[in-house]
Amino acid sequence: MKTHPALALIEFSDIPVGLRATDAMVKKAPIALLRCGTVTAGRFLTMIGGTTASVEEALAAALLAGGPAVIEHVLLPDVHPRVVEAVAGRRKPPTSGALAVVETATVAATVRAAEAALKGTGVELVELRLADQGLAGKGVALYAGALHEIEAAVALARAAAESGGGHVSIVVISAPHEAVFAALEGGTLFATAELLDLGGEG
Repeated sequence: MKTHPALALIEFSDIPVGLRATDAMVKKAPIALLRCGTVTAGRFLTMIGGTTASVEEALAAALLAGGPAVIEHVLLPDVHPRVVEAVAGRRKPPTSGALAVVETATVAATVRAAEAALKGTGVELVELRLADQGLAGKGVALYAGALHEIEAAVALARAAAESGGGHVSIVVISAPHEAVFAALEGGTLFATAELLDLGGEG
């Protein structure tokens, strides 16, 4: 995915309204429609990129067209490149260090938190899951790195996520078992997880 200076994501509770608002965005300003479609919990999610001015103009059009169907949105005027990669589904499996898992009620909150964590610390964003299978509209982010960096990232992520209100759950695992690292190579979705045989009783 091409990197754009600015990125915006908008979540809608109403699918038809979400598509109408998306149409309004691309007609309003010269932006790139990066992704749009339905996600879990019956929501519609749209992601756009472009110059900051164009994205701001398009976002304003979406908020107007979406009205009360807009659940939440996020505008990142100088988006971190790793956020763009992660939103596109590119993972970076962890092999060592501490882990942090951040769960939020909305996709926008997860992306906002990831941007804050990456810009403020040296952690690695392992994975972003945005209201996909089994999440019921929630967003989940997984981070890896040195424990002190993870702790700093968690503080920044929490502050950013809570700024929009809603549920935020964060757990830090300071020294994950090797089995956890092995399991995370394929991601956090149970349906696609590979069966592991790492010993133990039975």
